[in-house]
Amino acid sequence: MRPNISIINALIRITAGLTILAYGTAKLTRRRCSNSVFFLIIIGAMKVAEGILRFCPMTALGKKCMIMADKHDEEDSFEEYIQPS
Repeated sequence: MRPNISIINALIRITAGLTILAYGTAKLTRRRCSNSVFFLIIIGAMKVAEGILRFCPMTALGKKCMIMADKHDEEDSFEEYIQPS
């Protein structure tokens, strides 16, 4: 796992994740057993982890899909030259 986000992006993710996490835990003290609050806490924790590790799985997936699409386009254009008209 190599870092795929910048330091500024990581700091923003940590800040946003801690904010979401604090909001979720504050809501959890008022309402018990709310599924949306647990989901909010999980999202906040994931953002903090992405910031600390400087690795975003969605960014990695997007880059991989772009590379695959570029390779597919190159193969299609190469096949046009090989096949006789």
